[in-house]
Amino acid sequence: MRASRGFLKWGILLTLVSLLWIPPSWANMSEPLRRIPVLDAGRIKPFDTFANESLHLLYGRQTFKGKAAPEIVFSWMLVPDHWDKIEFVEVRHSGVREALGLEGRRIHYAPEELFRNERLPLIFTELRTQQEQNPKLNPYFQAVQRLENQLTLYQVVKLGRFLGVAPIPGEDSWAWVIQLTGDLQGAFQRISLAFAKAAAYQKSPDNRLQGEEERERRRLYAEAIEEMNQAVDEFVALARAEDPGNYVDPRKLSAELHYNSFEPFMWSWILYVAGALLMLLGWNLGSTKLYKLAWAAILGGFMLHTYGQLLRSYITGRPPVSNMYETVVWVPWGIMVLAMIWEWMYRNKVVLIVGAVVSAFSLILTFLSPTVLDPSLQPLEPVLVSNFWLITHVLVITISYAGFFLAFGLGNLSLWYHLRDEKKYAKSIQDLTQAMYRAIQFGVVLLAAGTILGGIWADYSWGRYWGWDPKETWALIALLGYLALLHGRLVGWVKNFGMAAGSVLAFSLVIMAWYGVNFVLGAGLHSYGFGAGGVEWVSGFVAIHVLYVGYVTAVRRLR
Repeated sequence: MRASRGFLKWGILLTLVSLLWIPPSWANMSEPLRRIPVLDAGRIKPFDTFANESLHLLYGRQTFKGKAAPEIVFSWMLVPDHWDKIEFVEVRHSGVREALGLEGRRIHYAPEELFRNERLPLIFTELRTQQEQNPKLNPYFQAVQRLENQLTLYQVVKLGRFLGVAPIPGEDSWAWVIQLTGDLQGAFQRISLAFAKAAAYQKSPDNRLQGEEERERRRLYAEAIEEMNQAVDEFVALARAEDPGNYVDPRKLSAELHYNSFEPFMWSWILYVAGALLMLLGWNLGSTKLYKLAWAAILGGFMLHTYGQLLRSYITGRPPVSNMYETVVWVPWGIMVLAMIWEWMYRNKVVLIVGAVVSAFSLILTFLSPTVLDPSLQPLEPVLVSNFWLITHVLVITISYAGFFLAFGLGNLSLWYHLRDEKKYAKSIQDLTQAMYRAIQFGVVLLAAGTILGGIWADYSWGRYWGWDPKETWALIALLGYLALLHGRLVGWVKNFGMAAGSVLAFSLVIMAWYGVNFVLGAGLHSYGFGAGGVEWVSGFVAIHVLYVGYVTAVRRLR
């Protein structure tokens, strides 16, 4: 008990250190702009969020040449002629570049270059025809659709005809920049003038001022930033006065700004990886101190993981499981709960190490593929507007994936032990098999409960309990697959090796139910979960593990 309190103490300390660490801002010019509330995609958010999402859509990153997104996106409205000639619109799909006749290996192009392309209207017309014939687009037309979204967003932002910046009294809509009048218009103009002044005094690589001239430049730059802060405060106060009941809660705005800058899930996976490495090292060296430090790192990562989930829930006002990104973040949280409980009960370090590695892998995926796993905070689809059903169905059925994912990781390690020397690692294989069996039991119970609850929700939303919708069908297939594995183990048909191989192969059913239905089939009533991209990587991931199981099986038979 004393050791557990020590782990907890150091875990809390690591969490607090991470929370108190303030990352440096990309540029002070962006700081005043970040906190302007705007209405976009049906949700009031800080301009920081809108700018990050917009620049990422157009450029593929949230910074441009070392400058933060708010500074870049705001300047689209002030100097559109300048940005029309800058190569920053990402066209990564080679088929789209070929269709437009774009030469060279560039992936970034100037808006002016694209708008003047004679073939652009043709591929957009083809896109319309394809959408009418088949709503599920192939990768080429998905890329064309993305290009259309990129150019449309840039065009409406630079003209001030898209971004809602102040509520209209008595209406649910907000006024665009171009629609502002009176004091609001004057305050926004003062923000723009102060921004332009700050940009003029901002230091550039070609600026070689020294001594008194440099001090004067810094003074004028600081004054311009202060003017921006004052103008933003004035504008926000005037906008709130227009319709206080239709304005954003300042606490939620601050929470979202903190979430954007802190990135709790990034720190979480870093601590998970550090904890797994320290525990592996401490295990090999027999060091109790390293073992305790590893527990502290893993607990710190778990606390930050929980903190990030709570932040998203507070900002959106709902459980964080409404899209693929949120489930890919939520499932590793469940994996860590299972792994820590198992290690605490049985002192099985391997399970905790595997759990930390698998959880870190999931969180790293969200950073490596933001175009596939969209991290933006979006309002709920109408059919999902029920926190009760989100909690009882979606949370339950996705947390069941945690048990299957943990069993998948343990199965891979067990196969490696079988490949090396089954007799030498017989004890480890037996322990892993027991852990796999319990993890799958946990997953099966929750998957069954979640499927039944889903049927009740389907009757509530669509008027029928079961309709063989692809999502329902694959959830049932996954459930039956794991039930077969458990029963085979129970009656003695499935031995240790079969349990390891089955845990790895059966996870392909979960991948199909979790990812494949939404991103590959793209059919059914669960259309709110549809997405695109990553098919080749997921297919490769599955194929590699099928080959891995086949290879280990072949080696064992040759022996």
